[in-house]
Amino acid sequence: MAAAPPTPLATATTATPGVTVKTEKRIAGTSEILVMYPLDVVKTRFQLQVGSGAGEEVYTSVLDCFKKIIKNEGFSRLYRGILPPILVEAPKRAIKFSANEQYSRILKSINGKDKMDQSLSIQAGIAAGCTEAVVIVPFELVKIRLQDKGNAGKYNGTFDAITKIVRHEGPLALFNGLEATVWRHATWNGGYFGSIFSIRKALPKADNKQQQLRNNFIAGAIGGTIGTMLNTPFDVVKTRIQNDSGTVKKYNWTIPAIKTVAQEEG
Repeated sequence: MAAAPPTPLATATTATPGVTVKTEKRIAGTSEILVMYPLDVVKTRFQLQVGSGAGEEVYTSVLDCFKKIIKNEGFSRLYRGILPPILVEAPKRAIKFSANEQYSRILKSINGKDKMDQSLSIQAGIAAGCTEAVVIVPFELVKIRLQDKGNAGKYNGTFDAITKIVRHEGPLALFNGLEATVWRHATWNGGYFGSIFSIRKALPKADNKQQQLRNNFIAGAIGGTIGTMLNTPFDVVKTRIQNDSGTVKKYNWTIPAIKTVAQEEG
């Protein structure tokens, strides 16, 4: 027999926790961006830096980069371009997790399995990462353009950057670096999900909730580190491709771009 429809009170009661959880996740995601964004700016500056040497424009370390940005450009420059990641945070997370769930169901059905194993988790993670990449590319491109010191006088903000990019380079320019972004997300997810199962098995068995949290933290940290090590070359060329606004581009496709960087810069 079908269950009776919930009363308005029951609906409100059951809906509130879900809404609260979603709100908490959005707040947590935005807070993470606010805290970590200066490091993202520093990362971009290093990825765009070509060659080595000495001088005011060359960054020799993370701390040196922080000091020079604050000294020469002002503290606020560490947050230039933060709007695009904030705008895309909620849809990015929603698409990533819903896509992962959908791909997991499809893969379990195709392979005739009731539960996800390591191989299926890797496949679902890579597919979800590729789906997420398509959504975030325009936001990443605008963010990179605003983070680059060389574009300081070129764009007055997020919407000015979008307008000028579309006007001078065409609307498809917002998707420059799509291939590299797909590579970046696929390798990170593959490295993360490919290692996290093995790491969890290698850790001591958790006997309580605190030990389980410890194991999850350790496995996540190591898995994230492995994923980052694997995807960094793709992230570097993605940044180079997306920041190139010229008509004759030095970097076009991912693998040739990696070869060029390796040959010219080591």
